[in-house]
Amino acid sequence: MNQKILLTGRPGCGKTTLIKRLVSHLAQAAGGFYTEEIRDHGMRVGFKIVTLDGAEVIFAHVEIESSVRLGKYRLDLSALEAVGVRAVGEAVRRGQFVVIDEIGPMEIRSPVFRDTVNEALDNKAPLLATIFARPLPFTDAIKSRHDVTLIEVRPDNRERLFSELAEVLTSGQNG
Repeated sequence: MNQKILLTGRPGCGKTTLIKRLVSHLAQAAGGFYTEEIRDHGMRVGFKIVTLDGAEVIFAHVEIESSVRLGKYRLDLSALEAVGVRAVGEAVRRGQFVVIDEIGPMEIRSPVFRDTVNEALDNKAPLLATIFARPLPFTDAIKSRHDVTLIEVRPDNRERLFSELAEVLTSGQNG
């Protein structure tokens, strides 16, 4: 079964938490990455990429040296490409379940990331990703693909979605 599931929703609605929970229930090998906030004294100061095999790298931060910026964050696109993109590419090549958290305005600044996302979407391996809710040309093109299922995550549907998606993802692995 060709499963391409995209989770969208407002920041803080639980998309990354849902992805992490779902990945822990997969019976098949998975590869890719999720993002985690970096906090300092309760304030969000950046984001790190964490691969499913445990590699970590700071991708966006208020204090790193970079000419690439988005809002208050400076972006290390080479870190994203060396760790996150590599993990996604390896998962695609191995035919593993592909996890990408997130396809958003920071990540799509990297042409290499965009190419790898398209490669993963065009591949037959199943994919679970989070995608930016607001309109952007690159993400809108992905959301309008006929072969993806777009699901909005909200605080009031997170638990139901976990149960439903866990069943769908595990049942799709038996064939």
